[in-house]
Amino acid sequence: MKRQGLLLNWTGNILLYGFLGIIFVVTFFPFWQIFILSINDGTDSLRGGLMLWPRELNFESYATVFSNAEIRSAIKITVIRTIIGVPLTVICIAMLAYVLSKRTLIGNRFFNLFFIFTMYFSGGLIPTYMVIKSLGMIDNFLVFILPGLINIFWMILVRTYMEQLPKELEESAEIDGASDLRIFFQVILPVCVPVLATISLFAAIFHWNAWYDSYIYTYKPELKTLQAVLVKILNQYQTGDMLSQAQANINKRIPVTSESIRMTVTMVATLPIIIVYPFLQRYFLKGMLLGAVKN
Repeated sequence: MKRQGLLLNWTGNILLYGFLGIIFVVTFFPFWQIFILSINDGTDSLRGGLMLWPRELNFESYATVFSNAEIRSAIKITVIRTIIGVPLTVICIAMLAYVLSKRTLIGNRFFNLFFIFTMYFSGGLIPTYMVIKSLGMIDNFLVFILPGLINIFWMILVRTYMEQLPKELEESAEIDGASDLRIFFQVILPVCVPVLATISLFAAIFHWNAWYDSYIYTYKPELKTLQAVLVKILNQYQTGDMLSQAQANINKRIPVTSESIRMTVTMVATLPIIIVYPFLQRYFLKGMLLGAVKN
């Protein structure tokens, strides 16, 4: 009986790890293909057949991408947007969540329902554009920061986390004469690091991957974000143009092609998030569990 149970346990583990292995291959292989195409000779890539390793290693595509003024400007704007947007988003969400976590707040239920309502219903694209335009944020860097300061779903995570904190923390600080702001910054925020790290990761991904606001609200090339430039590059070549250019590249033996450029820009846009994620993963998992489950 014991041996049979052990056999079932081993069988279950093998099936589980096999299933996880399949998911890993399915999710990782396309990314690996993009990486291989970005570091392989562009003309050689047109022959096809690249699976696991590059045939002719070539970094000309990366040199071409980083020598492009438009892409360098887009990277700078995206980095600045992320550096400014993440802390502002986190602090604004934390403040709102702290206020809404107070059961003694007059109209607490109304304000909670008011903000949750906006999560399900929006004003639509045209009214939003008109509001942005009336505020003078068309072709303005602030359009990347102000409209996205509050995300209701993230706020709910932080609010739920704060509601689970012992009330004695605030009561003891109040007895010592601490003001509400001091309690918030010196008592509440330090114990909310896991969920705030989770929100920081969400905000960083949001700002780094954002392209729609740049596409809709900005016209100046110097205000285009990296993802908006990537979308432009991905949509730039029609199928017929790509086929004719591919044939021309094969004849001329050009190491950099339109496809290799697209793969390279995709890698440049994706790598920073992949590099940062492992360092925040433990906070991400802990914050998601503690912020979403209520005792």
